[in-house]
Amino acid sequence: MAEVIVGIDLGTTNSEIAAFIDGKPQIIGNGNQTMLPSCIGMSPTGELLVGVPARNQMLLYPERTVRSVKRLMGTEERITLGDRSFSPAEISAFILSELARWAALRLGEPITKAVITVPAYFSDAQRNATREAGALAGLEVVRIVNEPTAASLAYGLDVQSARKVMVFDLGGGTLDVSIVRIDGEITEVLSSHGNNRLGGDDFDQKIVDHLVELFRQQHHVDVRQDHPAAYARLWWAAEEAKKQLSFEPFARIKEEALAIVDGKPLHMDVEISRPQYEDMIRPLVEQTLESASKALADANMQAADLDSVLLVGGSTRTPLVINMLERATGKAPRTDVHPDLCVALGAGVLASRIGGHAIERVLIDVSPFSFGPSYVGMLENEPYLHCYHPIIRRNTPLPVTRTDQYFTMYPDQTEVELNIYQGDDPDALKNAHVGKFRVEGLTTGKENNAVLCRMRLDLDGILHVTAIEKSTGMSKHIAITGATRPRDAAEIARGREEIERIFANRWEEVPAEDADDIEDDEFNADAPGEGEHEMIDAQGVSDGADPGVDPVEAIHTDETGARSSAHEPIPAASGNFGEANAASAGTTQAPTATVARCRQLMPAMHSDDQEEALSLIEDLEAAVAEEKLADITAATKALEEFLFFVEGR
Repeated sequence: MAEVIVGIDLGTTNSEIAAFIDGKPQIIGNGNQTMLPSCIGMSPTGELLVGVPARNQMLLYPERTVRSVKRLMGTEERITLGDRSFSPAEISAFILSELARWAALRLGEPITKAVITVPAYFSDAQRNATREAGALAGLEVVRIVNEPTAASLAYGLDVQSARKVMVFDLGGGTLDVSIVRIDGEITEVLSSHGNNRLGGDDFDQKIVDHLVELFRQQHHVDVRQDHPAAYARLWWAAEEAKKQLSFEPFARIKEEALAIVDGKPLHMDVEISRPQYEDMIRPLVEQTLESASKALADANMQAADLDSVLLVGGSTRTPLVINMLERATGKAPRTDVHPDLCVALGAGVLASRIGGHAIERVLIDVSPFSFGPSYVGMLENEPYLHCYHPIIRRNTPLPVTRTDQYFTMYPDQTEVELNIYQGDDPDALKNAHVGKFRVEGLTTGKENNAVLCRMRLDLDGILHVTAIEKSTGMSKHIAITGATRPRDAAEIARGREEIERIFANRWEEVPAEDADDIEDDEFNADAPGEGEHEMIDAQGVSDGADPGVDPVEAIHTDETGARSSAHEPIPAASGNFGEANAASAGTTQAPTATVARCRQLMPAMHSDDQEEALSLIEDLEAAVAEEKLADITAATKALEEFLFFVEGR
């Protein structure tokens, strides 16, 4: 008879436990809680606090609470909580005991044996401290397994052909990059490079430092001095903001009465954008890539030799980490197993096998397709009406929610229409159109209006799409059922016909010398209406667009923080223009990007130059509003030439 052995990921920020349940390894939680914060505290009355209660206490009694103890494993340091002192192994034993309690409640029997994971670079002292923690918790540690090995088990790579894999593990407090060769049941760590002082906690610290400085500038108070509770609240707020910025373009930090000075409450209300956050952490992410390069060099390999890149640890959710790692390795990292849970699941696979269960691999519900809105932009360095960029990517674990930000093209634009597609091709016409909806009544003003597109895909394959006006919170929602169902032959045939119909009406460029001869009524010959605008993704427009759809215009902020523009006239008309990077001088394809760059430079201009800039911007905006290709081209060129001289001074 198989025996009960659990698998445990003893993490820096969170810890998890898995066991064999209902024929497969599963994460065991406490109610809806699947991760236990690796946080221990002693209450003022002397009670032990583990997990969430300890983390909550940190706001009021930081001196009675400890987190990230994994960084101290194997050292002789003592941790003081109130009037008690503990070793790192003893603190870890409290965490292990709580996890074992969760498992015992679920399985209905005491837990006495465990497989516990550690970073591949952990020293003998650190591994022995982990075993000691297990023993103190009443657990026989039957195996200490390297985290990259556990991750490869969770991804099921041990049941595939021989592969060479990079396991990129960026957790709350540690970085571990390992190059692993997997052949059947043999998993060999060829090299490992890491840093046990680099992780999500350091990302948090960057945000905290930013908030502390903003608060000091606003109130002339440094919360690091004599305000420990306020500083702890900022830590909490920074951690939540970091998580939010992995899926949202903005995070708002609002702390009422953060500190009280001379009887006066001092508040904080700050918004941080993803580009701001990425600028803060970029040096840290670059350090992680240095470890990846060293791990490859130590294994006498190059990135091209890798078969896969696996993401492990909650900090790998950060978009900048994923994007920079993909650029460095040339391979899209795999995200089909929950990065926070995959090590525990892998430990559960090994524990189940040791316990006598036949386990092949962990099965996870993932999105089989990518989803996103469409946009008009640049494709293969050419303006194109039907560009596409996914918000939810295929193989993302379900359920999943992602949000991206877009801008209307004109300050007075009052409505937008979103077309949603399924697929991965940058050409939206080669993807599947799954739905569309219109949002009306947008607020007008002097600035381009920010609209958030939020997508949520649930376990039942229902795609929920919400457009939210950022300034007011006004929203409109659509639910698309069967979003993950593949298209049948009839749908593919209809899509093919639609592609051919749209392609037959494609825009053919008119030679510059003939552009002025085009009559305005010819330019708008097929337009269903005038003066109507709609917003679509300018990171990504659409197949299946209705020929009666109004002109679509938008600006989108890309992952670098640069603003790109998009404008879609009706399919049969000419005069469209595409995506451009507002930060790069010398590009002339996107008038809106050129205008944005000009406005950024205006504060530093001479007053005479400012007047000329405003005049050129007005000329360009008038040409765009009238959709006259020749005038748009001429006005854009004039503004670009003006900026060339201004920037060259």
